[in-house]
Amino acid sequence: MSVDSAPHIAPAGRSLPPVLDVVVPVYNEEKDLALSVHRLHSHLSEHFPFSFRITIADNASTDATPRIAAELASELTGVTAMTMVQKGRGRALQAAWSRSDAQVLAYCDVDLSTDLAAMLPLVAPLISGHSDLAIGTRLGRGSRVVRGAKREFISRAYNILLHGALAVRFSDAQCGFKAIRADVAERLLPLVEDTGWFFDTELLVLAERSGLRIHEVPVDWVDDPDSRVDIVKTAVADLKGVFRVGRALATGRLPVQELRGQLGRGALTGPDVAGVPRGLPGQLIRFAAIGVVSTLAYLVLYALMRGPLGAFNANLVALVVTAIGNTAANRRVTFGVRGGAAAAAHHFQGLVVFGLGLALTTAALAALKEWAPEAGRVMELIVLVAANGVATILRFIAFRSWIFRPRRRVTAGPQEARP
Repeated sequence: MSVDSAPHIAPAGRSLPPVLDVVVPVYNEEKDLALSVHRLHSHLSEHFPFSFRITIADNASTDATPRIAAELASELTGVTAMTMVQKGRGRALQAAWSRSDAQVLAYCDVDLSTDLAAMLPLVAPLISGHSDLAIGTRLGRGSRVVRGAKREFISRAYNILLHGALAVRFSDAQCGFKAIRADVAERLLPLVEDTGWFFDTELLVLAERSGLRIHEVPVDWVDDPDSRVDIVKTAVADLKGVFRVGRALATGRLPVQELRGQLGRGALTGPDVAGVPRGLPGQLIRFAAIGVVSTLAYLVLYALMRGPLGAFNANLVALVVTAIGNTAANRRVTFGVRGGAAAAAHHFQGLVVFGLGLALTTAALAALKEWAPEAGRVMELIVLVAANGVATILRFIAFRSWIFRPRRRVTAGPQEARP
């Protein structure tokens, strides 16, 4: 890799690291490069209130692109050029961002399809420290996009795939208009393997799973009719990337938990909703899902054992088995308790709560036999489901307020307090 640079000159005449470094990755762009860089440089000079650098990152062009990039670096203050010997947009961004000394790193496609008025809204949250990454989105509310139906369909289909396969929350992975804080990039870039078009997606997935905040800016975007991207080849590579990243997340090969602890933003200290304890809505959803599975398992076990064991014994065995599984699942999934510490105590307390459920369901069966001795199996199941519903509500209250209630930490005394 060779670097031909013209250093940024600060207003005071000293050479200082810029606040923003905008990388323009290029491959065989001799036709549009000069016009686009002049336009970008003019916009930043006139409308961007912070110091900046433009880095032209050529990835193995075979036309006059490297020569034109070097001329632009000599001509325009704050423009640098670097040439890669291997092709790959992701590889070019990785190299340019890794060598930059700017506080915020960004990139935009050379066709400047995205309106440059979005540049300041893109990077301002990173400069202020409010967010860790920022992306332009063509799929968010307020975006204005001009492109053909084919590319619109492909873009939306790809993002739907990401939401389904990798459970991402960001809206647009492919818009060529993104930024990242340099300190965050230093930690994430070594973990990004892709060197092509999937680079953006892999970086965003890794950032989101690490608990970083991604800021989205609705953009005005006009499709470049002269785009030479091989859609089929890119789509196949993206699918392979989705599979590879999904497998790495599933197997724990990516250290997202470690990154979350070091870089991720912690939970809010106040309640999420006025009057509702923090975490309650999510706990209710997870508890309900586990409850549905437990109830189905209970009904299946009861139906299988009702004949040989009788109603009361079948009810007892089915409740014991599902109660143990329910306690274990809620311990880990609903209330986030990990490890073996206090596991025995939690299961003992869970059996105490189970006793309440057993008493309710046994009483319900006894009442049914007393009041409707001719009732069939279907009515038995209906009564048991109703009794289990009441027991489930009481179980959640016990889990949250007694068994898995967070214990208060003992705070340091005055002599141990930080100065």
